[in-house]
Amino acid sequence: MGFDSFKNKINDVLGDEQQTDKALDQAKNFINDKTGDKYADKVEQGRDFVDGKVGDDRAGGTTGDRPVGDDKV
Repeated sequence: MGFDSFKNKINDVLGDEQQTDKALDQAKNFINDKTGDKYADKVEQGRDFVDGKVGDDRAGGTTGDRPVGDDKV
């Protein structure tokens, strides 16, 4: 597989909101399990920040009820 092919596949995955949301939720749950939810609020903020940078939202959509870039990190 050439670099361009690999790059295109990565862009496809990062552009799929459902896939990125699923991966971010899995990462969030893993971290919260390992830390006993001690940092759950910070983990959620980080998850929301990254969600604004990947998936369909990065093209200028919205994350829930707030515009992209209106992250409270």
